[in-house]
Amino acid sequence: VMLSTGRSAGRAVAGSIRATVARFRAGDAMAGRPAFSAALPAAHRGRPGERKGAVDTHGRAGQPLAASAGGVGGLVGSVRHSSAANGSVIRTNWTREQIQEIYDRPLMTLILEAAAVHGRHFNPREVQKSTLLSIKTGGCPETCTYCSQSSSWSKETGLKAEKLMDLDSVFQMALRAKESGSTRFCMGAAWRGPSQVGPKQFERVLDMVSKVRGLGMEVCTTLGMLTKEQADKLKVAGLSCYNHNVDTSPEYYPKVTSSRNYDDRLDTLEKVRDAGIGVCSGGIIGMGEAPEDRVGMLHTLATLPAHPESVPINTLVAVEGTPMAKDPGVQAPTALELVRCVATARIVMPASMVRLSAGRNSLSYAEQCLCFLAGANSIFAGDTLLTTPNVEVDDDARMFEALGLVIKPAFDGADPSFEIPKERQESIELAGLRLKPCGAQ
Repeated sequence: VMLSTGRSAGRAVAGSIRATVARFRAGDAMAGRPAFSAALPAAHRGRPGERKGAVDTHGRAGQPLAASAGGVGGLVGSVRHSSAANGSVIRTNWTREQIQEIYDRPLMTLILEAAAVHGRHFNPREVQKSTLLSIKTGGCPETCTYCSQSSSWSKETGLKAEKLMDLDSVFQMALRAKESGSTRFCMGAAWRGPSQVGPKQFERVLDMVSKVRGLGMEVCTTLGMLTKEQADKLKVAGLSCYNHNVDTSPEYYPKVTSSRNYDDRLDTLEKVRDAGIGVCSGGIIGMGEAPEDRVGMLHTLATLPAHPESVPINTLVAVEGTPMAKDPGVQAPTALELVRCVATARIVMPASMVRLSAGRNSLSYAEQCLCFLAGANSIFAGDTLLTTPNVEVDDDARMFEALGLVIKPAFDGADPSFEIPKERQESIELAGLRLKPCGAQ
């Protein structure tokens, strides 16, 4: 294998590819899998005395920069990176030009480099299955032009606002998701943020988090913008991860929404990180943006104080009635454009989960296989994603069998103990009593 970085880099990548293939053949479910807590950068774990940006090959923070990178000087998080294909150092000081250069590499070269990096940090056969449930649909005051849940064009989309689901209904959906093989359960509410709806509904969501977490599943929510107090309460309730996508580049963002700005997104991500919750943040391609905007999105994520725990990459599903569905300049990206984004994300954020999200139902097994080879290792399972169609569970089962994939266990198999907080337990019990008919035992 001869890559653009020269003979030595080519031999290194080839060796990594051979090791990756060997792992596929061996099917070692534990190979290359760091513990869930280790996959979270220091800024997520919140351990005292650890330096941001100093993370070794296995995601362990706290190593002196000189030891991890062979000696450097300058800013915190600045590291020597001899080859993007090396994957031996996690860095947060990428320049936009460096990421653009990676993104623009010949696609075959890019995929091979990404596969080598992926094999250094994960078992490439393992793919996480996540289930996403809309617990509160429609009526959102935000103006995201890709979203069918905005109240601004509800007449055009025909989507009616619904009330927040009750605790037991959500729990039953989580049980079914677990039975179907999902190890992460994600709950989305069409809110600007919990502050919009008041404490009672937010308290119900906290109960949902604790009860689902008690099943041994990873739990993620996406509820809009958070205050520090709300983020802290979600952490205590047992939340594993919080989704808040940056969507696109800072430059293109004003074309996506007018009801908030890019800094609002980054502010919530900071509050989530400070609370010790894993950050889930990615974006959408196919909204009329230029390739440079896709690079800008990845640059934003790769230069956060700590890389997101997971990076969902969506392709736009243009819902009839939304402004983007009417925009003639919006064209669906090709599968290979998606592969290019996945591979670039894998190289610049080596230890993050990269999730194939909305739009996956338009991909063939072969196209998804390319995405997995390029570093994707998580999917959303189930026939609906919030308000858009998704791949059916049975079809995913056939794909896993055809590609030789296995389900990545929750918390990387560590199964950390969790006890529902007393306050939440009392609230859950009261909710159960309210659901019982009069006179029921």
